[in-house]
Amino acid sequence: MTSTSAPVHVLVAEDDPKQAELLRRYLEHEGWSVTSVGNGREAVDVVRRRNVDVVVLDVMMPLVDGLDACRVLRFESDVPIIFVTARSTEDDLLLGLEIGADDYITKPYSPRELVARIRTLVRRSGWAPQETEVLGWGGLEIDLRRHEIRVDGRTVSVTPKEFALAAALAREPGRAFNRLDLLDAAFGFDHDVLERTVDVHIGNLRRKVDADGEPRWFLTVYGVGYAFAEER
Repeated sequence: MTSTSAPVHVLVAEDDPKQAELLRRYLEHEGWSVTSVGNGREAVDVVRRRNVDVVVLDVMMPLVDGLDACRVLRFESDVPIIFVTARSTEDDLLLGLEIGADDYITKPYSPRELVARIRTLVRRSGWAPQETEVLGWGGLEIDLRRHEIRVDGRTVSVTPKEFALAAALAREPGRAFNRLDLLDAAFGFDHDVLERTVDVHIGNLRRKVDADGEPRWFLTVYGVGYAFAEER
């Protein structure tokens, strides 16, 4: 997604001009290109018109809020999305993840922490092993070089975290991963991230690859976590 010959392009959707300017300075200090908008409608328009590597969405914005903007963006694009918000309850976090956000940071926060999270998403979304392989079986293909998932030849739109999770599981079919294993293997998350985020991503992944609603590849291992089904 992100070319090494061009700077990372970050879209910041934040209706507080002072906060938007602070973020712009921090992000440009990293050598990244930054576009700032003041509402969700403008954010969607920018992603439709330009190549964007990461979107930073404030939740509370005029015209179109961050939640609605995320829903539209996720329907149309697999661009990584980070929510920034003053809402900090577990329900708020899970709602953001359920509608397709890749990360969530609450106010007040350190701009340095946001930079670190963006860097992680960029690395994950552009990641492709040199030993190019296609994992999976039975019509499911996890293409590590192209960074895409296909079901019966049809490309399925997944987020960077969903892809990382699928690849981590599919590399070791039959292995029962607990949630902490998956957070570490797929995302390199710190200890503050809720283990339930794995459940949200697995649920999203299943909805996209299992046409009949029955889990075929990404299985629940009760009392442990999840496993990628062995070929049968």
